Amino acid sequence: CTLDSEVALRVGGDFFFDPQPGDSPVKLVLIAGGVGINPLFSILLHIADLHGYQEGKGNGYKMGTVKLYYSAKNTSELLFKKNILGLMNAFPGKITCRFHVTQQSSQICKELQPHVTGK
Repeated sequence: CTLDSEVALRVGGDFFFDPQPGDSPVKLVLIAGGVGINPLFSILLHIADLHGYQEGKGNGYKMGTVKLYYSAKNTSELLFKKNILGLMNAFPGKITCRFHVTQQSSQICKELQPHVTGK
C-alpha cells in the first residue's frame, strides 16, 4: 500500500496464517485491541518461527514483514508485551509493533516508551 491507498478490513472470522514453501512473501498488518491479541499473537509466533526457518535452513519459505498495532487502556493491560518486544529485537525490521494506550495515567516504562503512542 501507499499513502492514500484504500484497504479492506474485516472483523471476526477465522484467524490463521498458513503460508506454504514457495509462496510469494506478503506484508502483514495485524490490528488488535485488548484480549483480541490472543489469536494474533499466535500468528506472530508462527511468523517468527518461519523467519527462523527461512534464515537457518533455506526451506523455501519467503517471509515478508509484519506490523502489529495493539491497543489497550494502559500498558499493564498489553498482554504479551515482553514477548512482543523480544520478537522485535530478534527480527529487527521484519517484526515491528506499535502499542497504543488510551487511558494511561502512570509513567510508561523506558523499554516500552519508543513503541507507545497515546496518553
